[in-house]
Amino acid sequence: MEAGQRFEISDNRAVYLAEVAEARGDRVLFRVQEPIDSPPPPVAVTLCAALIKFDRFEWIVEKATELGVERIVPVAATRTEKGLFEASRKRAERWERIARESSQQSRRARLPEILPAVRFEASLATEAGIRIFLEEETAPPLLSVLPDRLESAAILLGPEGGWSDGERELAREAGWVAASLGPQVLRAETAAVAGIAVLMGAAMR
Repeated sequence: MEAGQRFEISDNRAVYLAEVAEARGDRVLFRVQEPIDSPPPPVAVTLCAALIKFDRFEWIVEKATELGVERIVPVAATRTEKGLFEASRKRAERWERIARESSQQSRRARLPEILPAVRFEASLATEAGIRIFLEEETAPPLLSVLPDRLESAAILLGPEGGWSDGERELAREAGWVAASLGPQVLRAETAAVAGIAVLMGAAMR
């Protein structure tokens, strides 16, 4: 870096255009010139995503960040591959780095919060205006279950192999609304992107 270069910077609240005033070794001093418009996402989305192989889960973190999710909760479901829940603790720093880099690319003002992994039952306590349980079977289309005014939403995404009957029943009893993304069986990372995109689009109507 050299004095006079311009960058977009963020303090995790807003985005600014700034100029390097001084650069010495690891120390860089910026002079803020003006704020840059960076509107918040149209709806606050919490993605509760069942743990899958980490290279694919990282892809979910990256794309969910670009799409504007507020919070990501890794979830250990009945059919989550053995060992992923315990191993997830060592991945937290890497996931946060991926989210930070993706935030920079998409000019987000705020980083998404990535919470420690929880068991399925604990994920059901997630609070939101509407809580969607993505289902592959006979659930109604996602768009059809959304309210006219959408301010906050949580979306619960299953693992490879889908949900168990017990998990479906627990989600229903906890007040989650079952919804489908169509007749095709989607990979978890595809369902994550599609579900978030539908929520964001619906909130902008």
